[in-house]
Order: sequence, then C-alpha cells, then structure tokens
Amino acid sequence: MYTNTPQTPDPEGSFRDSIATIAKDGQRNWIYPKKPSGKLYNRRTIVSIVLLTLLFAGPFMKIDGHPLMLFNVLERKFIIFGIPFWPQDFHLFVLAMLTFIVFIILFTVLFGRLWCGWACPQTIFMEMVFRKIEYWIEGDAAQQKALNAESPNPRKFRKKLLKNSIFFIISFFIANTFLAYLIGIDELKLLVQDGPGMHAGTFVALILFTLVFFGVYIKFREQACIVVCPYGRLQGVLLDKNSVVIGYDYKRGEPRGKIHKGEERKLGDCIDCHQCVQVCPTGIDIRNGTQMECVNCSACIDACDSIMDRINKPKGLIRYTSEEAIATGSKFKVTTRIIAYSVVLAILFSTLVTLLIIRTDVEATILRTPGMLYQDQPGGQVSNLYNVKIVNKTFKEMPVFVKVIEPKGEIKWVGDGINEIKPQDISEGEFFIILNKTDIQTAKTKIKLELYSNNKLVETATTNFIGPVN
Repeated sequence: MYTNTPQTPDPEGSFRDSIATIAKDGQRNWIYPKKPSGKLYNRRTIVSIVLLTLLFAGPFMKIDGHPLMLFNVLERKFIIFGIPFWPQDFHLFVLAMLTFIVFIILFTVLFGRLWCGWACPQTIFMEMVFRKIEYWIEGDAAQQKALNAESPNPRKFRKKLLKNSIFFIISFFIANTFLAYLIGIDELKLLVQDGPGMHAGTFVALILFTLVFFGVYIKFREQACIVVCPYGRLQGVLLDKNSVVIGYDYKRGEPRGKIHKGEERKLGDCIDCHQCVQVCPTGIDIRNGTQMECVNCSACIDACDSIMDRINKPKGLIRYTSEEAIATGSKFKVTTRIIAYSVVLAILFSTLVTLLIIRTDVEATILRTPGMLYQDQPGGQVSNLYNVKIVNKTFKEMPVFVKVIEPKGEIKWVGDGINEIKPQDISEGEFFIILNKTDIQTAKTKIKLELYSNNKLVETATTNFIGPVN
C-alpha cells in the first residue's frame, strides 16, 4: 500500500503487522472512540441528515404513481429515476456498472476515501445515528469502558436494555427501507395490511434484514469497513502521491514531544497528546500515514485543530492534503493517470447516455419457428411461421400493429394475435408471413418488419424467410 511515512514514529512499521481491532492474543479489541466535535464533524452531521432524509424518503417518492427507485432482483425488475429497465436492457446495466467503477477509481485517485467518511451508509448510520445514541445513553468513551467493566447490576442492565432496544427498532426501520427499495413500498404496505401470514416470504426477509443490521451496528461495527468492504483494500492500488487524503504533516509535527510551560519549544508542533488516536472510530494512529483502516471521517482533524488552538499553533497539522503537498509544498496537479481515467470515463458516460436516449419503449423479437418448412399458398404465394415476443417497457398499455416492409408481404396471426400489451408485460404469439414467389430471389431472404403503436413507429426487426428460388 502507498503511504506517507512520518520521520520518527514507529520506525519498524509494526503498525502494519496487525490492526487496532485485534489484540495480541487474537481476541477482538473493542474500540471506544471519544465523542468527536468540531467544524468538520458539524458539517458531516448536516450532510448525513440530508442523505438520511433522501434515503428514507426514497421509497415514498413516485413518478406517475411508480417508484422513483426499485431494485427487484428476484423479478428482474428495475426502476431508476422513474425509468423502468428489463433483462433486455442488461447491456445498459453492464455499461452503467463499468462507468460507475471507472468513476469510483477516478474519484479515489483524486479524493481518496472521501466517500467513506462523508456519504457511505455504513459510516453515516454507525457514526451519526447509532454512535450518537450510544454516547447519549452510556456516555463518552471512558464512561462506556467503565460501564462494560462493571459487574452485572440494575443500572448496567437498564442502560444496555435501552440501548439495544433502540438499536433494534432503528435496525427494523432500516430493514423496512431496504426491503422497500427491493420490492416497492406498495408491496411492503400489504405486509402491514394483510399480516405476516399472507406474506410469509416478505416477513421472513424483513426479520433477517433487521437481525443483520442489528448485528452489524451492535457488534460488527468498524469490522464491516476493515474486513468486508473491498473498497478499503482497493485503496492501496488506487492512491498515489497526489491523491487527497487525511494526512499528518510530519515535516511540521516532528519530532513530537510533550509541551511544558515556560520552556522554549525546540520540537515539532505535535505534542503527542494522542487525541487524534482517541477519536478514531477504527483505532488507528493517522500519524503513521495512510492506512487501510482509515475511512477519512475527519474526526482526527477536528481533534488536532482543537489542540492547536489551545497551544496557539496554526491549525492543519492533520488535514485534507496529499503526500506530494506535504513533502514538497506543491499544489495539486493533473497527472497523466487522471487524464487517462477521465477520458475513459467520458467515453463510457457518453456511450451510456447515447444508448439511453435511443433506447426504445418496446422491444420485439421475431424468429422463424424451428423445424418448420415453408408452405405453398394459393395465388403463387409462400408462407413461413414465426414466433414473436414483444416487451412493453413502459407503465402504460400499448396497442401494437406489425407489418412487413421489405419485401412487401402480408401477416396472418395464429389465433387472436397481439393487439395490445399490458404495462411492463411481455406478449407472445405466432403469425405467418406471406410473400409472393416473385419476391423471393434466394433460399434465405432477408425481410424487414416494423412495429407501430398509435400510428407511431416504435421498433424495427429483421428476420429470414425461407422459400423456393425462382
């Protein structure tokens, strides 16, 4: 992993051999971060409130009566910003994922793990919801540690019961929201109206999601970022010397040492107070440089700035910066790597937008029925039998009409045929295409068909016609 390395702390780099959440005996080392405060923490709180409001309001937001966002994986039904997507749009999904991955790479190259600290749902819920409740009920880090060390007693029982109950209720609401994005808020309302007995699958999923979220925020916590999330591990190959990260200015801070009144200070600005370590939710020492566990939450910046204020030193000993800026004092510069990622992202994004613009509301698949030969018809004509599948990707009923364009021909439906397609539905049928023998020049003739709805061309299709050669 790339890291900016301070000059004096931990010269052997032993901090790389283990993580702060694992003790020497291999047991879980519980992290008790001090309650953060400061300008950046207040800003993160505001950002979190906005994002949480959007997250919980999302399932209730609709366009023309349909969800703004829906990710129904089981039924392969997706709605993004009110636009429905079908399995037939899988190529768009793949392209969108590639675009998103390149965007993440470029964003990380530029801004490090800014997403993790400011917008990741795991960080927001843990630090801005559950951790705040924990501080309110159990107190700050020292009080929490003392409470956990106490023998069982009524006071400890009440506090733990209250905290766990609130955590479970919030986890239940998060699970409901998560499920609403998967199956839709209307389906979720049916669970409430009809009871669990009528919707056992939905109820079981809701309980499982609730238990998972409860387990994450009551016990697993920062391990989700350190152990589970792949983004932190990707950081090692994505960051470079010009990436903006939370960095310790070792040139200004070293050599570190305690401050003494009346003594002329010959050391660096870092007074080795460990406040930056005590507020870290993953238990790292940012002075050792960029580490996989760091989620860029900025708590260490606020803690350090408050200490600098007290000792009349400039703020920014720990700040958002880059290794290049700390080492040389240079300003941000656009590198060849950034340009390359930007060009790739621009190409992918432009292609995605173009495909979305030309995406049709209807998709038709017309294929000759396998194993069927051509049939001679009266009047010097020949017919082939075809299977047709028409997908209506919209939220409205769509009348349809199919006709042969090249060469001129006639369509005769088997049965009632397809006259209209229900919203977000697939209609299948069979029809004969009848051509004049004089229009058949080869054993396999290419024919073109057009699909109309309300006298408007919505889709074109091509297929093969087999017949006798004149």
